[in-house]
Amino acid sequence: MKSNLVVYNTLTRKKEVFEPLNAPFVGLYVCGPTVYSDVHLGNCRTFVSFDLIYRYLLHLGFKVRYVRNITDAGHLEGDRDEGDDKFSKKARLEQIEPMEIVQRYTIGFRDVMQVFNTLPPSIEPTATGHIAEQIEMIKVILEKGFAYEVNGTVYFDVEKYSRDNNYTILTNRNMDDLLANTRELGGQDEKKGRLDFALWINAKPEHIMRWPSPWGWGFPGWHIECSAMSSKYLGDIFDIHGGGMDLAATHHTNEIAQSQACNHSSPAKYWMHTNMLTVNGARMSKSAGNGFLPEELFTGDHPLLTRGYSPMAVRFFMLQAHYRSTLDFSNDALEASDKGFRRLMNACALLDKLNVSEKSDVDIDSIKQRCYDAMNDDFNSPVVIAELFEASRIINSVYDGKSAISAQDLEVLKSLVNNFVFDVLGLKEETSQTDDFSHLMDFIIKLRLEAKSNKDYATSDKIRIGLQEIGIQIKDGKEGSTWSKA
Repeated sequence: MKSNLVVYNTLTRKKEVFEPLNAPFVGLYVCGPTVYSDVHLGNCRTFVSFDLIYRYLLHLGFKVRYVRNITDAGHLEGDRDEGDDKFSKKARLEQIEPMEIVQRYTIGFRDVMQVFNTLPPSIEPTATGHIAEQIEMIKVILEKGFAYEVNGTVYFDVEKYSRDNNYTILTNRNMDDLLANTRELGGQDEKKGRLDFALWINAKPEHIMRWPSPWGWGFPGWHIECSAMSSKYLGDIFDIHGGGMDLAATHHTNEIAQSQACNHSSPAKYWMHTNMLTVNGARMSKSAGNGFLPEELFTGDHPLLTRGYSPMAVRFFMLQAHYRSTLDFSNDALEASDKGFRRLMNACALLDKLNVSEKSDVDIDSIKQRCYDAMNDDFNSPVVIAELFEASRIINSVYDGKSAISAQDLEVLKSLVNNFVFDVLGLKEETSQTDDFSHLMDFIIKLRLEAKSNKDYATSDKIRIGLQEIGIQIKDGKEGSTWSKA
C-alpha cells in the first residue's frame, strides 16, 4: 500500500516517508504503563497521542497490530537496576499479594483510557506472562557473548557491545559523557562496566515476585520485557516503536542493544516519541507539587485548578499541541480548549439542520485536502483542528443563512466531520443533560418565543441573559432556536 504519510523518526532525526515493512500490515509497539501506582497525566498524553496515530493508520486502510505492554514485574527504584522492586515494596507495605497491586492499577489504567476514548490495543501483554520468553532471549544474548552472569544476576556488557555497535544511536549521546556522568564502581559492585544493565536480577529469599531460571531464582530487568514481547507478537523487526521521550535515553537505548545483540537488527524501523508535559512553564512532577492525576483534572480537586474539565475537553487540549511539542497546562489554556471543544461540538450538532442550495459558495474540498495534508505531515493534529474550526465557521454561516451549500458539498462536509472529529481525533459528544432537562429547556425556549411573538422583548432578553449566566447559550436561526452549553 503506497502512502503519502511522512513521520519523524527519532532514530534518524528526520522526517521519512512511511513505508511499512509488510504493507498493508503495520506493527505498532508502545511502551505501556508500570502498574504500581495511578496513571499520571504524562502517561495519558503519550497514550492519547498514539491513539491518534493508531486511528489515522486505520483510517488510511492499514491493518494495524497495536501492542501495548503492561509492566508488572522487575521495575526497580533506579534506572540502573538499583533499589527495591516497587511492586514487592508496595505489596509489603499494604500486606497484600503483588498481583493484587497489579490488578488494581491495571483496571484503573484501562478505565482512564476508556474515559479518554482511546481504542484498546490489539494485544496487551504483561511482563509476568512472558517470563519464559525473556529467559530465552537472555540465554541467546549470553551465548553470543554480550552478557555475563555474576552470582545469579545477568548483566548486558555495554562496553563490549559498543566495540562494534553504536550504543547511543537513538540519542546520539557521546559515550565518554555517559561514562563520566555515571557513578563510579563501588567495591561491592558486580558490574564490569558502569553502563552495564541487568537482564536478570538475582532475588533474595524474602523477595516476593521471583521465578526460577538457569541462573537461580530471580526476576527480569525492566528493559528485556519489551524486547521479548515485541519480538514475539510483531517479529524481530517491525514498523513503529513508540513511547515518551523520557524512555529514549535508557529504556529504548537498551532495547535496541538487546535486540541487536540477539537478532542482529534494531527492533523497529521507525522510533517515535512524545514530548513532556509542563505546568505553567515548569516541568510536571510529584515532587514539585504540580503533578496531576486524571481524576483531579476532571473534578478540579487540585490546588492549581480553578475548576474541573471534562475528559473530552482534556483530550481536545492534548491534541491541540503536536505530539512532539511540549504541552503546557494552565487554567487559561484549559479554559480556551474547553470553549473550543464545545464550539466544535455545537457546530457538529447543526449538520443535520442545514438547508441545501443548488450551488455552494463555500469550499469544502480544500478544507478536506488540508486536513489530510496535515495528518500526513507527521500527524499534525493542531493544523487539523484549525481546519475543523474553519469547517465549523462554515456550518454556522450556512445555518444562519449567510452562506449556501449544495447537497453534494454537504455530504462531503458530513464525511469530513465524521472522519476527522470523531474517527481520527477520537472526540465524542459529552452530554450530562437528562431527558427531563431537555424537556425543560424546550419549554423555556417556547416561553421565550411566545414573548418575542408578543413583542415582549424585555422578557425575551431576560430569559436569554439568564440562561447565558448559568452556562446555557441560545442560538436563533431561520429554523427556530436551539440551545447548548456555553
